[in-house]
Amino acid sequence: MVTMDNDLHIRRVVHPTERIVTGRLLRFMEGYPREVRVGQPVLLAVLTAAGVVRLLTRVLRSGGGGGGRRFKELKKGPEYLVTPVRLRDTADRLLEVELHGHLPQSALHPGDHVQLTLRPQRDADLPQRIERIVNLTTGQLLTPRTATVWSHLGPPLLLQAALGVLLVLGVAACSALT
Repeated sequence: MVTMDNDLHIRRVVHPTERIVTGRLLRFMEGYPREVRVGQPVLLAVLTAAGVVRLLTRVLRSGGGGGGRRFKELKKGPEYLVTPVRLRDTADRLLEVELHGHLPQSALHPGDHVQLTLRPQRDADLPQRIERIVNLTTGQLLTPRTATVWSHLGPPLLLQAALGVLLVLGVAACSALT
């Protein structure tokens, strides 16, 4: 007769619910890209305001096409790297969180004692993402950075949009005074 050993304990990976977690870094899993969503109302507002400035510069220059990125290109948001991270906390639980963006390669190593500040994601099924890392082994404070909608649109387009809004407000103010 064969008996099963009921003492076998398989550790499950859990997603922490705490805001701050302290533990030992076990490993980085295989990373994958995720896209930042660009809201159409925001994009349309920025492009419309920037279009006012582009139209004015074309009229003043008498032609000349201004290149720029197309709506379709801007609608497809920037991608950033998502790396699942496994660690064992002080309560000996096996935890998984997500690192969004990049860190210097030498900043974290398996076995490092870390304190993570976590933030829940919009999708509750996803593990919390790392907002800040304190590497207690080396004393480094690390903040992962990802692409944003604003960095995707770029300073030139945002500057044109700001000038377009100011121009429209100036024309509206002048017409209201006269």
